Amino acid sequence: MSKKRIIVVSPGRGTYTRETSGYLKSCNALAKYHISWMDEMRLKKGYKTLTELDNSIFKTNIHMRGENASTLIYGCSISDFLSIDQSKYQIVGVAGNSMGWYTALALSGAVTIENSYRIIHQMGAMMEKEIIGGQIIYPFMNKDWSLDKLKKIEILKKIEEVSAHVSINLGGYLVIGGSQNSLNKLLKELPKIEKFPFQIPFHAAFHTPLMKEVSKRAFKQISVSFFNKPKIPLIDGRGHIWSPFSTNEKELQDYTLEDQVLNTFDFTRTLEVALKEYCPDHIVLLGPGNTLGGSIGQIMIKNDWLKINSKDSFIKFQKKDPYLISMGEPSQRSYLF
Repeated sequence: MSKKRIIVVSPGRGTYTRETSGYLKSCNALAKYHISWMDEMRLKKGYKTLTELDNSIFKTNIHMRGENASTLIYGCSISDFLSIDQSKYQIVGVAGNSMGWYTALALSGAVTIENSYRIIHQMGAMMEKEIIGGQIIYPFMNKDWSLDKLKKIEILKKIEEVSAHVSINLGGYLVIGGSQNSLNKLLKELPKIEKFPFQIPFHAAFHTPLMKEVSKRAFKQISVSFFNKPKIPLIDGRGHIWSPFSTNEKELQDYTLEDQVLNTFDFTRTLEVALKEYCPDHIVLLGPGNTLGGSIGQIMIKNDWLKINSKDSFIKFQKKDPYLISMGEPSQRSYLF
């Protein structure tokens, strides 16, 4: 029987929540080996281990801080990835959203699991004492998940007026980064839609020019020797594909530590390229959680993928034979074993 072709997507910050506590308890032996190594590294630096964090009661001011959240999410995603039965599934490409880009580097083989951990820890802990700016999330889609272009134009005007930036294009959402002063204006001026605009706790203004000093520091701490040609095609936040045959390691370092740190991460474009270039049998979303699942559905609707053109049709399709397999959903993760 031929293998099913899959694109693997790793999530970004904000995906480890109260509901996902204990996520690492079910990891397999290989994943436990890597988690144990990460725990040792954290102990040496004076941090709580991933195992301890995962086993403790969820507290926002602990679990969502950069020095804890980033590596905790990374550990969960690596654990899920290592449980995929590759005798049944051929991984034809990997991608990630925002912080998930660093995870994708490891999944593709462009960086070792250990060095990806080091990158994520360095980037997550750089603002341990003082967070630079912040991020808020705001929707521009209709109730059926179709994208409202006029609404998006209006939001972009307001973002420009307060000197903020589009941090992430995320399906039917915009993640907006900027100084706290700029974000405070948007929190007051953007029309209320349910819980939005919503400021994401403990998030800095990543993917904006405010991260210039962070980028400079990253080059001093993360050398080009960390980077290799990927073994699996790697799709970045511009929709560019890093090929196993043509990747330049210095260019990959530059993109990772400068371009995507300072400029908009276009996850919508990332997934569109993944779908159209590789036409996978499934998209596999790694855990923890499934918060990225809605955005993936919105991108599929935008592109009329598999004739899915509304929220209802996406939900019906998922119930019948899920195209998007979310490993954070217990009912779906068994598909990958």
